Amino acid sequence: MSRPQAIEDLLREAAPQVLGAVMRRFGDFADSEDAVQEAMLEATTGWPAKGMPENPVGWLIHVASRRITDRLRSDEARRRREELAAAREVHPAEPAPEGDDTLALMFMCCHPSLTPASAIALTLRAVGGLTTAEIAAAFLVPEATMAQRISRAKQTIKESGESFGAPSAEERRERLRSVLHVLYLVFNEGYLTTGGAELARGELSGEAIRLTRAVRRALPEEPEVAGVLALMLLTEARRPARTDLRGKLIPLTEQDRDLWNRELIAEGSALIAEAVGRGAVGEYQAQAAVAAVHDRAPRAEDTDWREILGWYALLERMTDNPMVTLNRAIATAMVDGPAAGLELLGELEEPLAGHHRLHATRAHLLEMAGDEEAAAAEYRTAAERTTSVPERNYLITQAARLGP
Repeated sequence: MSRPQAIEDLLREAAPQVLGAVMRRFGDFADSEDAVQEAMLEATTGWPAKGMPENPVGWLIHVASRRITDRLRSDEARRRREELAAAREVHPAEPAPEGDDTLALMFMCCHPSLTPASAIALTLRAVGGLTTAEIAAAFLVPEATMAQRISRAKQTIKESGESFGAPSAEERRERLRSVLHVLYLVFNEGYLTTGGAELARGELSGEAIRLTRAVRRALPEEPEVAGVLALMLLTEARRPARTDLRGKLIPLTEQDRDLWNRELIAEGSALIAEAVGRGAVGEYQAQAAVAAVHDRAPRAEDTDWREILGWYALLERMTDNPMVTLNRAIATAMVDGPAAGLELLGELEEPLAGHHRLHATRAHLLEMAGDEEAAAAEYRTAAERTTSVPERNYLITQAARLGP
C-alpha cells in the first residue's frame, strides 16, 4: 500500500473518533465537523511530506480544536467565550479518546428530520471522512450543490437541539432502520451507479461495507445489522465477474463464477446463517439469504430457484416494495415458467410505470417464452429509460441480438 493511501485510510478510520472528541468539547455539530474536515485536509497535504505524527488522532483533535478556538476568538461578539475556549484546548500529545463514537455519529447523521439524500451526504462526510468534492463526484452533482445539501443537513440537526452521545434504547430502535437504510443506499449506488458512464463506484460500496462493519462491532447482537452486512458482502463478492475488460456488463447467469471472491462469500454466508438462526428474520436477512443461494450455486443452472421464490414470498409479506414483486416474478418464471412470471408483472404496471427494470424483466421473460419480437421491443424501451450508460449498452445489445 502506498504511503498516501495509508494516510487516507487512517484518516477515514479516525474521522468519527476525532469528530466525537471535538463535539464533546464544543457541542456544535456544524462547527466541529467543519473544523475536523479542515484538520484532515491539512493532514492530507502535510503528512506525506513531513511524516505522520506519533499520535495522529491527538494531532487531528488538537488542530480541529484550534480551528474552533480561533473562530471563537476572531468573533468580537464571542469574546466572553475565550476563557472557555482556552480551557478546552487540547495538547497534541493527548491520548486518543477512549471508546468509539462512530455509532453515535451515524445515529445523529440519520436524524429523522433529514431526507435520505441529506443523511447519505452527511454520513459520508462526518463519519466516512470523505470531502465534499469526493461526495459530489460520486453522486454526479456539482460540488456547490453537495456543499449546500450538507450545510442544510447540519443546520437541521443544530435546530433540532439534539445533544451528542450514545442513543437511548428507544432512539436506537427508532433510528437503526434508518442507519441501515442509508448505508445500503450508499452500497447500492457504489455497486450499480444510477447514472453516468461508470457501472459502479467501488469507493462507495467499499465505504458502505467499512461503516457497516463499524455498526456491527457496536451492535453485535442485532441480527438485521448482520443481515445487511452479509447482503453487502455476498453481493460485493461478484464484482470481479460483473464486467469484461472493456467494462461491458455481464449478467449474473453468464458470469465466470471462478472470479467470485470466495472469502467474502464465506464471511457473508456465515453471518447470515448465524443471524437467521436467531429466529425472527428481517428484510435484510431475507435478501442476504437470496444472495447466498445464488453465491453457493457452482453454475447458474444449479441455482435453487424454489428456495429463492420462498424467500421473496416472505419478503413480500414484510414490505410493500414493488421491486420485491419484480424479483418474485423472475423467480416464479424460473420455477413455474415464463407465463406465470409475466402474469405477476401485470401487478406492477402502476407502481413501476416507466421504470426501466420493469421493461427489462418483461423482455427477459418474453424471450424465455419464445416471443423474440416483443422481447426486443421491451429491451429497446428499457434502454431508452435507463440513465446508466453500461446498462443502456447491454440492453441495446440484447435487443439487436433478437432482431431489428
